[in-house]
Amino acid sequence: QVQLVESGGGLVQAGGSLRLSCAASGRSFSRYAMGWFRQAPGKEREFVGTISWSGGTTYYEGSVKGRFTISRDNAKNTVYLQMNSLKPEDTAVYYCAARHTISGSMDFNHYDDWGQGTQVTVSS
Repeated sequence: QVQLVESGGGLVQAGGSLRLSCAASGRSFSRYAMGWFRQAPGKEREFVGTISWSGGTTYYEGSVKGRFTISRDNAKNTVYLQMNSLKPEDTAVYYCAARHTISGSMDFNHYDDWGQGTQVTVSS
């Protein structure tokens, strides 16, 4: 099990950028795939993107592809979500999650550990 803490959220204007960080505790982080999800008020949690244990494979939800980039630094036990060209519809609480295997998944039920979330608000 790993403990996950997200940071970097905030208020930004449309077209702006934010970088979220997810710091993990525990020695197994480098063996786990990581995912980012988000949940807007009144909506279900939705997949944003995922990165494999090595960082060699990433996959994104269609509406963020080309705007968001996931990366990881296993030496720092941290995964990042760089968000560019933000839109008001990106407003949500963003969560990182760890999956105890080497490859990620779009299904939030496949993840084992979750952070507490960080709020991202994009104003128009």
